[in-house]
Amino acid sequence: MKLRQALAAATCIALPMVAHAQVITGPYVSLEGGTSILNPVNYSESLKGTTGKLQYRPSYAGVAAIGYGFGNGFRVEISGDDLHNTLHRTDSSLGSYASSGTHTSFGPMADLLYDIPVGLPITPYVGAGAGYQWVQASTFGPLNYSDTKGGFAYNVIAGVSYPLAAVPGLSLTAEYRFQDIVSDLKFRDSVTGGLPAGSPKPGTFKMGHQASNSFFVGLRYAMFQPAPMAPAPAPAPAPVAAAPAPAPARTYLVFFDWNKASLTPRATQIIAQAASDSHRAQTTTLDVSGYTDTSGTPTYNMGLSERRAQAVAGQLVADGVPQSEIAIHAYGETHLLVPTGPGVREPQNRRVEIVLQ
Repeated sequence: MKLRQALAAATCIALPMVAHAQVITGPYVSLEGGTSILNPVNYSESLKGTTGKLQYRPSYAGVAAIGYGFGNGFRVEISGDDLHNTLHRTDSSLGSYASSGTHTSFGPMADLLYDIPVGLPITPYVGAGAGYQWVQASTFGPLNYSDTKGGFAYNVIAGVSYPLAAVPGLSLTAEYRFQDIVSDLKFRDSVTGGLPAGSPKPGTFKMGHQASNSFFVGLRYAMFQPAPMAPAPAPAPAPVAAAPAPAPARTYLVFFDWNKASLTPRATQIIAQAASDSHRAQTTTLDVSGYTDTSGTPTYNMGLSERRAQAVAGQLVADGVPQSEIAIHAYGETHLLVPTGPGVREPQNRRVEIVLQ
């Protein structure tokens, strides 16, 4: 029993410090940086009639996006990427040799994404989309080409986000993107040393599918988040009835910061007043009921409301109220003081009600 109580106390202390999973409603922007790994690219060229594969080393990559969240997990996004890779070897039908050059792809993509609710602060997401990519490619060696061509592309996305509680709306992201430029791209090429007389010039260097695996970390900011509101003042205690009938129940409201179960200085004052009034009114029961707003998942909010009620009950005991006179209840995001839709941070719904019976 003591072990269970210790674990529960540790949970109450630790969990309030964890940020809520972010439900995006409205516009947002994101910026990510990382690396791109380009798969070997099949090629064929006309001047020497060779075929083979181009081998690349990974280099840097970046992606910027603007999007819109519908509040139900679905998001649409327009992004622009810039992926860089370095050519280091050519495996051709005539042999393998070292090469130097670059391969840069860039362009717009339109994506549909879905944030998967898992009841944790970290939110995984998946998505897919299509767009257009330009490829700026060059090489220097037996084959020489330097040109920019474009074609249709698609991508597949998987990632996770973690909200940073210090800045409402800001999240840290880690993301993987698979992108494939499915159009064959044709570049003009030449051969070092020239060709025999009568050879066709210029030649054609054709690249096949260009599939890349990119890994990013970055930041995403959901704009136009509601500004924090000051807690409503606690109502004055109800007057004691003059009739000999039992005195009406008195209610005290204790408000909490977003995703917190710790008591503010104002909260401790209200709890102390409730404890003092319970002694004077010869109260037999103090109902302590915890609530949350709708910005988290129902499961998480139920636990958060219980931790808030436990925090208030603990302060009442410290202020001299016997533990046996306190009844603790947790209602999560039900019984809202201010009716809202899902995913809304409403300060007046983040509360504990103390009712003196």
